[in-house]
Amino acid sequence: QVQLVESGGGSVQAGGSLRLSCAASEYTYKRYCLGWFRQAPGREREGVVAIDSDGRIIYADSVKGRFTISQDNAKNTLYLQMNSLKPEDTAMYYCAAERRRVRWWLLLHSDEYNYWGQGTQVTVSS
Repeated sequence: QVQLVESGGGSVQAGGSLRLSCAASEYTYKRYCLGWFRQAPGREREGVVAIDSDGRIIYADSVKGRFTISQDNAKNTLYLQMNSLKPEDTAMYYCAAERRRVRWWLLLHSDEYNYWGQGTQVTVSS
């Protein structure tokens, strides 16, 4: 089974940027659905952005225009570029993968994913 390791979290001021990385233990391009999720204290885990094995991407409305997902297939690494960060973006961010095909309208549903990284903390101060 694929193993996922996130990195790149940290503390930034509002308006700043961070880039998260998710290194996979095996080749994922066009084989897995991949997603970024986040969970703030006291809140449910929510989908941020996901990409299916056909390359279709779906963003949560709250991050559209600010966050960008990308892949480096040679490095088996998924990225999340986060710009114009807001205090409400503060959360633990998780990378997730799913080997089977996920219907695109379910890509941001955490229950659809079986493989998860350990998370990386993002803190945005005002």
